[in-house]
Amino acid sequence: MRNIMVEEVPRIPMDEQPVEIVERKGIGHPDTICDSIMEEVSVELNKEYLRRVGGILHYNADKSLLVAGEAEVKFGGGKVKRPMLLVIGDRATNLYAGEEIPIEEIAIRAAKRWIKENLRYVDPEEHVQYMVELRPGSAELTDIFRRSEGKLMGANDTSAAVGYAPLSRMERLVLEVEKMLNSREFKRSFPEVGEDIKVMGYRVKNSVNLTIAVAFVDRYIGSEEEYFKRKEEVLEAVNSYLKNFPEFESIKVEMNTLDVRGRGENGVYLTVLGTSADSADSGEVGRGNGVNGLIPLMRPRSSEAAAGKNPVSHVGKIYNILTHKIAERVVEEVPEVREVFIWLVSRIGKPVDQPDMAAAGGGRKRQGSV
Repeated sequence: MRNIMVEEVPRIPMDEQPVEIVERKGIGHPDTICDSIMEEVSVELNKEYLRRVGGILHYNADKSLLVAGEAEVKFGGGKVKRPMLLVIGDRATNLYAGEEIPIEEIAIRAAKRWIKENLRYVDPEEHVQYMVELRPGSAELTDIFRRSEGKLMGANDTSAAVGYAPLSRMERLVLEVEKMLNSREFKRSFPEVGEDIKVMGYRVKNSVNLTIAVAFVDRYIGSEEEYFKRKEEVLEAVNSYLKNFPEFESIKVEMNTLDVRGRGENGVYLTVLGTSADSADSGEVGRGNGVNGLIPLMRPRSSEAAAGKNPVSHVGKIYNILTHKIAERVVEEVPEVREVFIWLVSRIGKPVDQPDMAAAGGGRKRQGSV
């Protein structure tokens, strides 16, 4: 007997609420780097386990810290004085049927490949050091994989997740602005714009304010005057792009608001490698975007990060993603629903397709609304 609840929730849809706050951290933000690399490590562990034993073994590679390095920024090109340190941690099976599995090698190889493919100015050999602390799991959690042979895996945690659909107008705006700034097309026109981009937006009624942080790459900037000229050109490109969002009454944009003229390199946002992790900010798994790519401060949000978790037993990944997928499907297939929230609660050891509770709540469209 499945424990499923469906209720109409007396909640004002997000688009109609008077205030909304949304954030997105781009691919070069230290927190996003950690999430992305650990997800890459997870994928590579899955491949190796499947290749060696025909199934996925116990692991949770969902703990990571990116320790910022030291760099000296300079107009025309600075230098890295101390590399970043990437700590890869938690649990992974490294021995099966007497055969050793090189998880440290797998993790470092995955991290280096992701860096090379996504961060244009970071050399994974020169600019990053690696520390792998993936230890064997506990006997009881590891045994979940043995006892589940021939049947669906049992959940390895008692946890809960929530997802929603559709995205609000504000959420789509923040998502698309960051994607545009980090697109290959934009980088061809503005190679001085690094991958570390953060967009913070808030809406009051139908007016929007965006604060954008853009890490400029110092080798492309010859002087303070040139920095502010390039910054203005990027800002103009953003404002031009925002014409694609006429549904808002006004959109005000500010960029790199810590900048102060007359202070040289100390008064502008420059990086050597296109990410603040080269000298300023560290990163950590779980502090960045949710599985839908956003940090929506006015929405209910899952307490666990999905990145790096095991995809066959860890409900912190499975339910986190599944709740959003279910919500999207509900909105697509039930036209009367305007906004829906999906909650799933697991019980450790119980099959992952049998949540301890599943709940759906949402609001219907008003008659005549779109």
